[in-house]
Amino acid sequence: MAIVAVPQLTDNYAYLVIDGARKQCAVVDCSEADKVLAEVSRRGLKLVAVLPTHWHPDHVGGNQELARAVPRLRVYGARTEGGRIPAMTDEVGDGDEVAVGPIRGRVIGIPAHTSGHIAYYFPSLKAVFTGDTLFIAGCGRVFEGNADTMLASLGRLAALPDDTQVYCGHEYTEKNLQFALTLEPGNAALKAKYEWTRRTRAEGKFTIPSTIGDEKRFNPFLRTGSAELRASLRKIDPSVGDEPVAIFAKTRELKDRF
Repeated sequence: MAIVAVPQLTDNYAYLVIDGARKQCAVVDCSEADKVLAEVSRRGLKLVAVLPTHWHPDHVGGNQELARAVPRLRVYGARTEGGRIPAMTDEVGDGDEVAVGPIRGRVIGIPAHTSGHIAYYFPSLKAVFTGDTLFIAGCGRVFEGNADTMLASLGRLAALPDDTQVYCGHEYTEKNLQFALTLEPGNAALKAKYEWTRRTRAEGKFTIPSTIGDEKRFNPFLRTGSAELRASLRKIDPSVGDEPVAIFAKTRELKDRF
């Protein structure tokens, strides 16, 4: 069993979830089918499923081409996306199961970036695919929900075991960490992650995956209880409320302008 990142567009990731014993795989969030098909062929695999996290074209733009290229391909999609997943064959909802051979994944509903955004959690792989909801040191913009919805969705992901690996939809890590440091400059874990990221990107390497446990240590959107973060926000806006959703909303507002 393995997870392989396939770079897409300028900063997107698709991921192959591989059942090595049966030489088959699924792909999470395909925007460029040719690159995914080339990697599948290079590894001698059979593509059996497509697992989109949400409907945005940079995550599903390759679905139709994949469906044309691979007979009987199963294309999953959240029923709460209102039919916006191209080539969808199987509707799924929160708590449903998807499979890649013997590898079982659970669908987790995490709306707010889109109304039907989902994650795929594979306990046996200790991995979760979070699309554009949870990034390394960041979270997605709130397009089809509100701050309460996004905070609840992030809370569902944060409740996964700390050693769960986080595979997100974009390589946004360095800029996310730069923003986080404006709010928690004294956070040692955050500073260490930023320095590691700068070295890693300078070497042309990916920053994914992270882990749920690490995100709790340096992701500002999972740290609404941080005294330093709260103090930084109040210097910027003394009127910000004490409730976690108010802290989150102000943090998201600042990140939107960063």
